[in-house]
Amino acid sequence: MINKNNTIQTPLLATDGIIKLYDKNENFIGIVFITRKNPPLGLALPGGFVDIGEKVEDALKREMKEEVSLDVTIQKLLGVYSDPKRDNRFHCVSCTYICKAYGKPIAADDAKSIEIYNLDEIPFDKLVFDHKQIIKDFLKKEGCI
Repeated sequence: MINKNNTIQTPLLATDGIIKLYDKNENFIGIVFITRKNPPLGLALPGGFVDIGEKVEDALKREMKEEVSLDVTIQKLLGVYSDPKRDNRFHCVSCTYICKAYGKPIAADDAKSIEIYNLDEIPFDKLVFDHKQIIKDFLKKEGCI
């Protein structure tokens, strides 16, 4: 799309991570969420924007380190979420990955706090953006629903 200044506008590109957290004995602890510092306020998957010249996978790893202080291993792409209404601030496309991590997440950057939920305890009513749909897609893919 070309705007009034005659420049090309495209959707912003972001990446989100569904981090499956494990202890050192490979016991599943839960899924890592953040409580957002900035509007829209609420519970969200950690994530952020892809920088110019950066691979989406590298952006995902960087954002997970910046927001929750975890080094993640990408397991697979869950999907690309592109509904123009998924973010009421602007049109944003997100590549969402399923990841695995170990350690203690620590809130940083845009994260006010960290929340870890078992799969059957996720508070869907508190999730912002389209993260409710993303988590439902994840649970379906994992065979949980």
